[in-house]
Amino acid sequence: MIITNIDVMLAKRKMSVTELSEKVGITLANMSVLKNGKAKAIRIETLNKICKALTCQPGDILEWIDREEE
Repeated sequence: MIITNIDVMLAKRKMSVTELSEKVGITLANMSVLKNGKAKAIRIETLNKICKALTCQPGDILEWIDREEE
């Protein structure tokens, strides 16, 4: 299972979800879906823009967890 740590990176960068959505160029609603882990997919272009806005690597915001271990 892939989880997102966008909220963690937002806190580290002292940035709001609204500010990030504006920098990335997607709606606040879509950014919230990504942030809350409800998205079924993410475009590489969007991931690139999020990483640029947060000055981070994809691995800083995406994490894989083995569901069998939960």
